Amino acid sequence: MIEDAAGEELLAATFAHDETGIRGLCAALVRHEVELVAIERPDGLLVDRILDAGVRVVALHPNQVAASRDRFRASGGKSDRFDRFVLCELARTDSHRFRVLDPDSDQTKALRALTRAREDLVVARVAMANQLRAELDRFWPGPVRMFSAMDTPVCLAFLAKYPSPQDARALGEKRLAAFLKAHRSTKAHAASELLARLRDAPSGRAGEAETARRRSIVLGLVRTLSVMVEQINQLEAEIADALDAHPDGPVFRSFFASQTSVLCPATLLAEIGDSRARYPHRDAVAAQAGHAPVAVESGKRKTAKFRWACNHRLRNALHTLAQSIRRWNPWAADLYAQARARGHNHRRALRTIGRSLSQIIWKCWQTHTPYDPKRHPALQHHITVTIPDPSGPRPDHAATQRMMNSLTSPHIPTTA
Repeated sequence: MIEDAAGEELLAATFAHDETGIRGLCAALVRHEVELVAIERPDGLLVDRILDAGVRVVALHPNQVAASRDRFRASGGKSDRFDRFVLCELARTDSHRFRVLDPDSDQTKALRALTRAREDLVVARVAMANQLRAELDRFWPGPVRMFSAMDTPVCLAFLAKYPSPQDARALGEKRLAAFLKAHRSTKAHAASELLARLRDAPSGRAGEAETARRRSIVLGLVRTLSVMVEQINQLEAEIADALDAHPDGPVFRSFFASQTSVLCPATLLAEIGDSRARYPHRDAVAAQAGHAPVAVESGKRKTAKFRWACNHRLRNALHTLAQSIRRWNPWAADLYAQARARGHNHRRALRTIGRSLSQIIWKCWQTHTPYDPKRHPALQHHITVTIPDPSGPRPDHAATQRMMNSLTSPHIPTTA
């Protein structure tokens, strides 16, 4: 639907979601000199094509559209045609209240595609591993007791060689030890214990035909799961390369204790993006990540509620960072301890760290500067060593410097 500045309808049409339809839509937007389009999603092929046509895009959250329906109808009805009208009116009358979409760079889009593809593949891997575990429980639960995870290389190799009880009938301690050693398992020294677990597991009562079919199913699941694990490893290698090549990579990696940390900083970068104008103030990142509460005030009553509407991938990544940094950063550890002392549970205490971290991330990201503990005043307060003195406590600069070196030397990667 296209309207002019006065709200008069210029075009109301439906376009197919194919090349012809999208091309026709973009041509109609250009022909009517449309300056702004409102849509309920911030990315995707359609958004990219509209932006390529030179039209600005406002991405509205579905909750915003739902809350605006009552402005234009009293019946309580809902239809795609009516939602089209609501979006068009919001773009015409309230565009100044919404953020115009500022697309990320090609590097950031590529990194986002990699991290999200890996996340989806990990979910599929977990589902496949659970299916394999359930299949083994039905007729041969021994391998389930031997290995804690079904998707490890040694477990998959074992099941590929011994997919049924009959295949493992002649398996002895020496042969199992040699197998574990050949696959570089950390449990090679415990072959006797693992074999005991295998033998002590309940015995199935499947017949010859059923066992043969279930053996074939196990082999199929193992092959599929092996391919999935291999592809996840390949994606992780590509994510590491993309993160190293990204200009903002050093900024996000600087918040992690290990210089080899890749997945979480890559996810943070991919979900935050590289458009600085998207987050105009330091609390914007915390709100987008769901680590800032929602204030609810009515009369004398004022409460804070959990923020459900947010970027859930960004929420999980910031949660992981908060969990990681509190283990080596005294400032973050103190924030966590104070939150727990106030009666907050573990996850809420981590959100307290995450909200403060998001402000630091925002500042470092805006200035293209990696996180440096030496320039963090709150951290300096926690690691400053003082010496009693008749005139009052005085700082011990040598001891403080040693404390600082213990934090900075293993944690901050070089930017060369």
